[in-house]
Amino acid sequence: MIAIFGGTFDPVHLGHINMAKQCVKAFNLNTLYFMPCALPAHKTAPGISTEHRINMLSVAIAPYSFFQLDLRELNRSGPSYSLLSLQEIRAEHPTTPIIFLIGMDSFNNLDKWYEWQAITQLCHIVVYERPEQTVNPSEHLKNYMQHAQVNKAHALEQAPAGKLYFLPGDMFDAASSVIREQLKKTNKKNELLPNSVSHYIGQHQLYQSDD
Repeated sequence: MIAIFGGTFDPVHLGHINMAKQCVKAFNLNTLYFMPCALPAHKTAPGISTEHRINMLSVAIAPYSFFQLDLRELNRSGPSYSLLSLQEIRAEHPTTPIIFLIGMDSFNNLDKWYEWQAITQLCHIVVYERPEQTVNPSEHLKNYMQHAQVNKAHALEQAPAGKLYFLPGDMFDAASSVIREQLKKTNKKNELLPNSVSHYIGQHQLYQSDD
């Protein structure tokens, strides 16, 4: 199985790392790829350079042999549509099950993504579900859930794509937007960041202004 975890990672925090580790454990994965976006279609562009985001991801995942980077979206011009990346990955691995890991907020807005229904046919959607979070699907997503949802992780091994699985997760309240605001107010170490990322941010004086 191949697992992809996309996002802006601006900055990558312990919530991201925890989410990815839980996915690796649940599906007994050899590798999970962090795939940073260039120009996310559904969010404002990152406020820091691509180089800094790559470097922070690199130091954050360095302790874990099962994490790797996939930089294909940073090498593509234009918005970072997940569809394009998944089409490329599917072409590279025609019969391998592909997991696309997303959070609950992303799932509740999945039907607003570019060609979202095509995405669900290219991979399995795995939604990380923290205890306080709830599914709030539109009618389109309800229909998708009825046809695609499975209750056992191993069911995703039986087909290359098309299934939906909610991965129970730990309570972990971390958001990049909140962390950025906290970093603007103080240059002290943030407890929601890996030590290596905190050190990198301090070394390069990132997130100290709105610029």
